[in-house]
Amino acid sequence: MKETVNYQELMRVWRNPTGLASLTLVNHKAVGLRYIVTAFVFFGFGGLLALTMLLQLSRPGLSILSPYTYNQFFTMHGTTQMFLFAVPVMEGLGIYLVPLMIGARDAAFPRLNAFGYWVYLIAGVTLYASLLLGRAPDAGWFNYVPLSGPEYSPNVNIDFYTAAISFLEIAALVAAVELIVTIFKLRAPGMSINRMPLFVWAILVMSFMIVFAFPPLVLGSIMLQLDRMVGTHFFNVAAGGNPLLWQHLFWWFGHPEVYIIAIPAFGMISMVIPVFARRHIIGYLPVALSLLTIGLVSFGLWVHHMFTTSVSFLGMSLFAAASMAIAIPSGVQVFAWVGTIYESRRLLWRTPLLFSSGFVVLFVLGGITGVMVASVPFDWQVQDSHFVTAHFHYVLIGGAVFPLFAGLYYWYPKLTGRLLDERLGRLSFWLMFVGFNVAFFTMHYTGFMGMPRRVSTYMFGRGWDTPMLITAVGAFVLAAGIAVTLVAAISAHTRPADAPADPWGGGTLEWATASPPPPYNFEMIPAVNHRTPLWPATGQVGPADTYYHPRDDQRETIGTSILDAEPQQRVLLAGNSVWPVLLALAVAITFIGSIVTLVAVPIGAFLSFIAIAGWNWPREVGA
Repeated sequence: MKETVNYQELMRVWRNPTGLASLTLVNHKAVGLRYIVTAFVFFGFGGLLALTMLLQLSRPGLSILSPYTYNQFFTMHGTTQMFLFAVPVMEGLGIYLVPLMIGARDAAFPRLNAFGYWVYLIAGVTLYASLLLGRAPDAGWFNYVPLSGPEYSPNVNIDFYTAAISFLEIAALVAAVELIVTIFKLRAPGMSINRMPLFVWAILVMSFMIVFAFPPLVLGSIMLQLDRMVGTHFFNVAAGGNPLLWQHLFWWFGHPEVYIIAIPAFGMISMVIPVFARRHIIGYLPVALSLLTIGLVSFGLWVHHMFTTSVSFLGMSLFAAASMAIAIPSGVQVFAWVGTIYESRRLLWRTPLLFSSGFVVLFVLGGITGVMVASVPFDWQVQDSHFVTAHFHYVLIGGAVFPLFAGLYYWYPKLTGRLLDERLGRLSFWLMFVGFNVAFFTMHYTGFMGMPRRVSTYMFGRGWDTPMLITAVGAFVLAAGIAVTLVAAISAHTRPADAPADPWGGGTLEWATASPPPPYNFEMIPAVNHRTPLWPATGQVGPADTYYHPRDDQRETIGTSILDAEPQQRVLLAGNSVWPVLLALAVAITFIGSIVTLVAVPIGAFLSFIAIAGWNWPREVGA
């Protein structure tokens, strides 16, 4: 029997505080939304840095930026887009959407979620504060030693990098752990692992990759910090250290990071295309297995960033083969997406599908050049040229930003209760698509013409000025397209929040609740008997006897088994608390304070202990 829901109690228990008290919020939707908004703000900053650099390079001999400032700009551009935008925005979407898609009332560890966000925000603000002070990192987002070592970079710039990046990765790791546990243990009854939405599969793979990829970067950053501040010699050749150790540690993280960003994007496309093709995706199982395969194989590619170092030929051959092999599972997904569109009889060409289709084109182009640079002799020719810059922008902007915009237009009504304007959406897509190709396809040419990366200017007569001017124009058109979406988002908030619960006719559980969802997500937890439970022809959501009713008078959801999602327990979830933000501040003193003095480390550790004790102090159940 369907039980009566006490809405008053539900709202009292799950209510979100406002004003200053909102600092204590731990609800997954509030935290996820904060991640998404903050990441897009950093995306804007990173984009402005890129436009300034391209202005500088649009003509030879310009001096808009000094070489010293240019180095800070290109380092902060890469650091922003990789560390402060791409990964956090994907995690933010996962934090917001996964509990809704799997039918849970909240994520497994709400306070850990909030703690991760505050760490991310503090780390990002610290990095941009260094830019305002004129002391931003300036050795590239990869921060190679010995350039970033104490001998060649004695200033505080690199200290900001090592401290802030080590600190920032804590946020990524706690979010990954949070998502893994949530996906494994809080799925709605009946949502067995082979019924999970593909976006949830993608977030699960991404989270495991973060757990294995990020610790080496934290380790490497701490080792470099010790070299710089304590006088150790991990990367000092003269004292027996090895600078290539940094490259191994960095690229063990760095190459999987490309897929950490791309895999959630693949998941979004696998959600969007079937809805607008009005049919199930072709090859659910091969697509899910492809996500897993890409996640595994991506850890065997890192040396292809080091083909011009002293790696053996046999080693290079193995990594070249692995780099080419990853095209196979990627191709499986492309065929599934194209096949789903091709087999559709009722294709609905709306903005999310436009961005999805644009992504497929750009991702294939980026994949082709990826196979090219996986070839050792070809890589030797184009290493550190604009060809490589063009390649990875096709992979990262084409392969991640376009899907992200598809997801933004698709889920915006769920997040805000407002649909984005369709005409502005189409205009945004075409400006972005044309501008992007004008900018970055041209870069392949300048790369072939020998233009190196990471230079602040160049001389007349090299034949690079006209293509670089075209690149700059294309980049501004791309930026105009992004600005149109910003206008669409702002104008949407001038209208009332009247979007229906399921404006697209989606088939997964996030569309089963209101837009935007109430703080408790679901009054009762629906039982699931199909991958797309909202599509009546294939399944059904909880008739009267297939709902599960957690208690209304405390924060509670249903815990289920890992594989078959059989109901096992009632899970009590933590409520709002000030301790996550206090702990983030204490840990920040440990890491960020170490830039000034190492005395900050024990002080921060002691304050962190107090915050952890307060966090875990016994209190009334449900408080």
